[in-house]
Amino acid sequence: MNLFHLATFSLLLLGASSAPALLQSESSKAPAEESLILTKPVKEESAESIPWSARRILTWEDFQGEPKRNTDAVASTSTSLGIAYQLRNGQLTYEVTCTFSKPKSWGATRTAYILAHEQAHFDITELYARKLNQKLQQYQFNRKTYKQDLNAIYQSVVSEKEAMQQAYDNETDHSRRRRIQNEWLDRVEQLLVDSQAYATYP
Repeated sequence: MNLFHLATFSLLLLGASSAPALLQSESSKAPAEESLILTKPVKEESAESIPWSARRILTWEDFQGEPKRNTDAVASTSTSLGIAYQLRNGQLTYEVTCTFSKPKSWGATRTAYILAHEQAHFDITELYARKLNQKLQQYQFNRKTYKQDLNAIYQSVVSEKEAMQQAYDNETDHSRRRRIQNEWLDRVEQLLVDSQAYATYP
């Protein structure tokens, strides 16, 4: 059983401001727990996807989608949080994925400032991949209800992730408040350090 949540964030310039602003994320709903997505979890970089890694920072070359026309957006990034699980011989196993989509991400105006903002959105998704791993490690298996239980855990983590992404956009005023933007970058970096115990997820 696979569950998958995709979020896309668009970066735009408002008026004559030289600082970019982020639109609210447009997110597809996560599939219901009985849904099956026939995609193998991504653990290695491919032509289309990049799994999160502290050693693999995004570059503008990774944004391979065609920029949208007739829009104020200057960049867009697409990240996903997924889980695949199975029960075999009474043993529950799972895989968690946090990935960046190259073909679904694009950049029309390519600056270091915009790229750092996009990287932080990817980093926040990684934080919740770790939180998902933590909750799954702590889960007490119940054969009768495990599908519903895992779906509830997944949906809860996705909701928390989206709330943090929204708070990031709101508090930075979509990245225009540069001091607060820098504070958020520091905060996310520290949270990655603090959650290191759950960074090596299956």
